Amino acid sequence: MLPAGNPQRSSRRRFLIPRGTEAWGWAVASIPIALSVFFIRYIGPVADGWAFRFGLDWFPSLGVSFSFYLDGLSLLFALLITLIGALVVLYAGAYMAEEKHSGRFFVYLLAFMAAMLGTVLADNAITLFLFWEMTTVTSYLLIGFNHREAVSRAAARQALLVTGGGGLALLTGLVLLTQVSGESEISALLLQGEDVKAHAAYPAILTLVLIGAFAKSAQVPFHFWLPNAMAAPTPVSAYLHSATMVKAGIYLMARLHPVLGGTPAWEAALTTVGGLTVVAGAYMAVTRTDMKQVLAYSTVGALGLFTLLLGVGSPSAVAAALLYLTAHALYKGGLFMVAGILRHETGIGEADALGGLWRAMPLTALAGGLAFLSKAGLPPFVTFLAKEETFAATLSAGLSTPLSWAITGAVLLVSISFVAAGAIVGILPFFGRRTRPDGDHREVSFTFFLGPLTLSLAGLAAGIFHKPLETWILSPAAAAVLGAPPDIHMTLLPHADLKLVLSGVAVAAGLIVYRLWSHRFRTVVSRLDVSDRMGPEAAYNFALRSVRFAGLLVGCRLQNGRLRQYLLLVTVAALALVGGPLLQMGIPRIGSAASAYPHELGLAGIMLAAVVLVTTARSRMTAIAALGALGYGMTLFFFLFSAPDLAMTQLGIETLSVILLVLAIYRLPSRSRFIGSERRLLHGAAALTAGAAVTVLMVHVLSRPATDRIGGYFLENSYRLAHGKNVVNVILVDFRGIDTLGEITVLSLAALGVYAILRLVPRGEKSRNERSAS
Repeated sequence: MLPAGNPQRSSRRRFLIPRGTEAWGWAVASIPIALSVFFIRYIGPVADGWAFRFGLDWFPSLGVSFSFYLDGLSLLFALLITLIGALVVLYAGAYMAEEKHSGRFFVYLLAFMAAMLGTVLADNAITLFLFWEMTTVTSYLLIGFNHREAVSRAAARQALLVTGGGGLALLTGLVLLTQVSGESEISALLLQGEDVKAHAAYPAILTLVLIGAFAKSAQVPFHFWLPNAMAAPTPVSAYLHSATMVKAGIYLMARLHPVLGGTPAWEAALTTVGGLTVVAGAYMAVTRTDMKQVLAYSTVGALGLFTLLLGVGSPSAVAAALLYLTAHALYKGGLFMVAGILRHETGIGEADALGGLWRAMPLTALAGGLAFLSKAGLPPFVTFLAKEETFAATLSAGLSTPLSWAITGAVLLVSISFVAAGAIVGILPFFGRRTRPDGDHREVSFTFFLGPLTLSLAGLAAGIFHKPLETWILSPAAAAVLGAPPDIHMTLLPHADLKLVLSGVAVAAGLIVYRLWSHRFRTVVSRLDVSDRMGPEAAYNFALRSVRFAGLLVGCRLQNGRLRQYLLLVTVAALALVGGPLLQMGIPRIGSAASAYPHELGLAGIMLAAVVLVTTARSRMTAIAALGALGYGMTLFFFLFSAPDLAMTQLGIETLSVILLVLAIYRLPSRSRFIGSERRLLHGAAALTAGAAVTVLMVHVLSRPATDRIGGYFLENSYRLAHGKNVVNVILVDFRGIDTLGEITVLSLAALGVYAILRLVPRGEKSRNERSAS
């Protein structure tokens, strides 16, 4: 224990030495670090044009294999996922230091990382979808980690419904794609582009796949789930927005570009949706004050920019999209971590409520300032190169002049928004004017600021040493999308041309917006926002309320606790399903009753009499006795038709049922309330119709020639393999022993559940029930 009189030494130890959850963060981070080292080994071979595939047969009959494919594109995403993932895990160790469920958080985070790696590395279409949905489920767990808060639960549910619904559309599109191409391996699909585009199902495939990608990457009109996901802990926000879930849709569009891209439908869909998303994200980012919301909406704008560039589809546009995606991962992760540090240390998330913190938190201020410079696209940061390449691609896209200028204008608008949003989060809290009394703030631990500072410096290093990035990472990734390496010539030396002018205009206008960013500015700009009343989120909320209302209405009508109504509904529903086909099949010929023996006819008559007595009895005991007679009559029929096993089973069931019914009836009040004659006629008509339908169905089945494909096997091997002469018993116990064990387990669990429910009845209420029964 440190001496109480040495606070400086205690602070130094807190700063340098990880403890508790921070130490666990370092231990857990060894997993993504090891994975990143594994993938770094492949940079050289992949840059030389090699691609690696590993696969195991899973369901060969369905064309499903557990296969993985590593090329330039998947390597780029794998490196982002693991390297940034390691920093996020370290950051989470400090951020979640006071969280008692931090172990569960790390499990969720690693599961999410594994799902993302599986998504970008999967070579089989169905395997890709499985990992895709794993990201949906694990992100649901991460966003709703603070499950005691209603906001977190609602945000997690919204993300699950929106991205999960898009996943269903994606599954349908992938199944159609594999059926059309005859290939389920993505590496083989990439060679079938011309055939797929010429097929009549191409519009349907394109629509379904893009819906899945747009929903995952928060494109308009699915964009609203992403800002609401900020209810998650900040490490989740930093990881989800920088390198993982929202980039999955971008990866999918880039991966399937050789198969689905290059058509007018592809270009129109991606440029239109991407352009709308750019405008929406740029506008919404400067109307918010919460730092995570500002960054979330700027991420929406960035995702729209990547989609827009992939829609343009030229080599320079694809290269610019991948370069900007890499730069975005670096500065956005850093800014989110800075915002999380400020919220963690001050308890304040509003950017306009903070200021002057650079003296108390100089290293965090340095990380925030560097992240702002990177987001603003100033040289020598890599974002400057990405912005230059983006303007060059949109100005020389080969599109018509008005459309080219419209796309360039959208890029300029979102670039202005990037500068303003970066300054709001990275500059204002540290160098702005204080609006609240300053508290006792101090610099955070080394583990806390290591992540944002490393990412910010990485953006600077990537800009300075852009040649290795271009040769080893960017060029192979673009070649995987385009089929050949693009002609890229990046330079930090500015040229006096139009794209440099546009870059300068973006920085200057962004700083002006930042200076004007005030309560009055946000009030004026927010008047144009009608999304709360008429936007996609309003439609989502209306649909959710409608589903709840319909469920309540149907539940009140159907789930009313009346067993006879449940039976009636099930019977009517079954008749509606099988009634039409039975009428089309007609009534089969039935053998003459003269072929039956007299004792069989007599037994059938007794059973019919028992049925009549059950339906007309005014006493419960009489009805139970009639039911027992009906069951014992069925037992005799089994004996007469040489089925002793069934007969013994039926006899035991009937005896036990009668005993249990008598015991249950004994506890009920003596007065009985029977249904009226009208309802009785309705139930009787339903019962007779169902009985007639079952009879006709069974006669149809029995009138067809038997096709016994496995009966002979059981007869031959029952005694030889299982040493049993009773074939039915051998099937139940040996050949289908697992099924029988499962049925026994279900019945045992049901019995335990009933026993537990009975034990929950209070003793006082139990004694009152016993007195009323006596």
